[in-house]
Amino acid sequence: MDSKEFVKELQSSNNKILERLRSPVDILSGPEAAMSIPSLLKIALKNEVEATELAAVWMPTTANVEVKMAFARQVGDEAKHYRLIEERLHQLGESLEGFNPLGHGYSPLFKFLSVLRDMVDRVAAAQFTREAIAVVKNEQFIALCEAKGDHETARLYRDIIQPDEEFHHELGRRLLEKYATTEELQSNARLSARQTLELADELQGLAFKQLGIHHAPGC
Repeated sequence: MDSKEFVKELQSSNNKILERLRSPVDILSGPEAAMSIPSLLKIALKNEVEATELAAVWMPTTANVEVKMAFARQVGDEAKHYRLIEERLHQLGESLEGFNPLGHGYSPLFKFLSVLRDMVDRVAAAQFTREAIAVVKNEQFIALCEAKGDHETARLYRDIIQPDEEFHHELGRRLLEKYATTEELQSNARLSARQTLELADELQGLAFKQLGIHHAPGC
């Protein structure tokens, strides 16, 4: 299959699961409404740390310089997001003294992604798919912030963080169109993307069932 046709097919397949990640419930009712914006932002800090570290870990083991630099761009962006979210929490009166976003360990999604070895698998799973999940979750979080009257946090995500995540996703698209050129590479990339989505879907379901969390930003 032509690589551009493959990416188009992969996007269509991904969209079917991404739709399940969108919330059908009233964002101001149900148990998730009890989650404060600062609490959700602290979850976001963990997501940003994991995204930063994942891209950083992959850089030394990626021979292709173009893809290595794509990971480098992501390291910088995700670290910037962490700092901005941290600043916003301070503005909201939250103390982060003693707070460790990785205090309870890495997420199952990070553990899955971190063992991927093939360059195309990494791009398909993380930049193309995980960042698409982040875009969906950020849309929900922005809507929640607006509904709760926190327009400044909504602006931070809408104007700065979300455009970066969309860029990462589109960068992943371009890289897959360039490098996912064989049937084997496409098959493996398809599997990695599906496993990423299914794991994210499962984890969201557990977070909602056990903790009432549904509108946390990022992934």
